[in-house]
Amino acid sequence: MTAACASVLVLGLGNDLLGDDAVGLHVARDVRSRLAGAAGCAVRETMEMGLALLDEIVGCEHLILVDAIETGKAPPGHIHEFDADALAGRRIAAPHFVGVVETLALGRTLGLAMPRDVRIFAIEVKDALTLSVSLTPEVQQAVGVAAGRITTLALGLAGPGA
Repeated sequence: MTAACASVLVLGLGNDLLGDDAVGLHVARDVRSRLAGAAGCAVRETMEMGLALLDEIVGCEHLILVDAIETGKAPPGHIHEFDADALAGRRIAAPHFVGVVETLALGRTLGLAMPRDVRIFAIEVKDALTLSVSLTPEVQQAVGVAAGRITTLALGLAGPGA
C-alpha cells in the first residue's frame, strides 16, 4: 500500500498512449498545478484499474476520480459528474471504472480506511482507441473546464486552510 493519503485525493485515470483515454491524466496534471501547496489535497495519476486502485485510495477521506467515458449520449468534451453509488448496476464504457464499486466494497470488507465520499468526473470522449499522444480538440477543450470544477470541489472538501 502507498503512504497515507491526503484528506482529498484527485486521481486521474487513463492511458497516455490512447488519445482521448488520457483525458483523466491531463485533467489531473492541470489540477495539480492549480492545487500546488493546498493543505489536505493530493493529486495522482494512474493507468491501473480495478483492485490495483486500492493502493492509491486507502486512507483518503474524499476521492475524486477523473476518467474518459464513452456513452454516445453526449458530445465529446461533455463533463459528466456523479458519485460512486451511481455506478452500481450501470454498464459504463470506461475501462478504468470497471470494478470501482467492488473495489470500494472489498476495501471496506477488509477493514481498510476507504474514502467515505467518492465523486467521479467522466469526460465524454471521441476516440479512446487510436494510438496517439494527443487529445482530440473537443476533449482538449474540456480539460481546463473540468480542472476548474475539480479544483473548486477539492478545496471545498479540504476545508479552511487548504
